[in-house]
Amino acid sequence: MAKILSHARPILNAGYRAVRMAATPSAPLSVDISGMRIKYLDKKELFLESDLACREPIGQFKVWFDEACKTPGILEANAMCLATASKDGTPSCRYVLLKNFGKEGFRFFTNYSSRKGKDLAENPKAALTFYWEALKRSVRIEGLAEKISASESDKYFHERPRDSQIGAVVSHQSTIIHGREELAAREREITAQYENKEIDRPDEWGGYLVVANKVEFWQGQSNRVHDRIVFRKADASEANGETTHLGEDGWVFERLAP
Repeated sequence: MAKILSHARPILNAGYRAVRMAATPSAPLSVDISGMRIKYLDKKELFLESDLACREPIGQFKVWFDEACKTPGILEANAMCLATASKDGTPSCRYVLLKNFGKEGFRFFTNYSSRKGKDLAENPKAALTFYWEALKRSVRIEGLAEKISASESDKYFHERPRDSQIGAVVSHQSTIIHGREELAAREREITAQYENKEIDRPDEWGGYLVVANKVEFWQGQSNRVHDRIVFRKADASEANGETTHLGEDGWVFERLAP
């Protein structure tokens, strides 16, 4: 481990070269990281409208997603940041895993009683963000989240590793607990309860489908003049052939300034 850390230190120090820290009784901790900057792609590696593999976003997403899955250094290409907001507009975001996608939408699973579940019950508007650093690419998705059927949730639940099934029963997600031992004790209890038995999917655990109405594809440039192409659901009459282009399946697409 020491060798790994000593080898990595010059890289880390390069990123923190401009960091200055100051903490005194009269002043709070202040960390200046304004000098942290890495190179993205160069001007020869643009993402142009002519580079689109599809004229609708789901097919284009699949092309980028497949490339991310094959790229060394991207361990979980399906990791996405899910942003929700409560009825009063208080935002919240966290990482979840994409489990299925297609023209109908983007699917993930979670606890319906968690904070995100409660947010979506009050306000179904949701946003998903993928960031694949090794490719200098990001995809942003906006849409409405809806629960999938109980039978679909049952099917996926029983496809999960048994330990993960037990974990879903053990955790009353987002509730306050006394400590780690409370979870460990409940895990022992549930494991014993379901020994040699099929584990029942908890009613509060299941899937959501985010039905997209806007999908943005972003590719980073070192000069920060990034490429952004956004698809949105719109009537074909909005396409003018200049700034708003007619796509397929009820989508139009446009380039946005970075």
